[in-house]
Amino acid sequence: MNSLIKICGTKDPDNIREVVALQPDLLGFIFYSKSPRYIGKNPDFALFREIPSGIGKTGVFVNTEPEAVLIQSKKLELDFVQLHGEESPNDCRILTHNGLQVIKAFQINSSFRFELLKQYAPFCRFFLFDTPTSTYGGSGKQFNWSVLDYYEGPVPFFLSGGIGPEDAGKLTGFSHPFLAGVDVNSRFETSPGIKDIAQLKKFIHIIRQRI
Repeated sequence: MNSLIKICGTKDPDNIREVVALQPDLLGFIFYSKSPRYIGKNPDFALFREIPSGIGKTGVFVNTEPEAVLIQSKKLELDFVQLHGEESPNDCRILTHNGLQVIKAFQINSSFRFELLKQYAPFCRFFLFDTPTSTYGGSGKQFNWSVLDYYEGPVPFFLSGGIGPEDAGKLTGFSHPFLAGVDVNSRFETSPGIKDIAQLKKFIHIIRQRI
């Protein structure tokens, strides 16, 4: 698989600093108030300033108006915005045309119609394929990855949904021409929003050693 690693759902300042030391490619902060990993309405900008420029600061939003996303992104100097709800291609267009890199998440099952993604493709840097859940992510469950055989691009994607420490070997054997990397969250936690640094370190080492 490819090398990009996105760690999502961090919210504790000390824990975030430990995660940053592992040098993930993207670090996700959840701006969805119903999530147990919600970073809060007014997170400390100083924390975001500490994150090195080589790590993509990613704000995760669910059905938020583009104007509100733009305000938060400018305030915290976000590099990416991940749209994890039912956002439209036009929402993605607005954000892209305002200088943001958009990651659009989709909940994948055996009946998912990949042809619907064509209208999003011009406005997205990445897609993210996740497990269906009413809570918009963080389910800790995997979908059947073989469904992705029906995805023909052209937008590269992050594989997400219930990926845990024990999946490192499975991931190194998974291939797809448009696979960009892997997104991890709830299966690497000691409690919601607090990442298990030892498990993450081991996982990242295995993934990056075998690409």
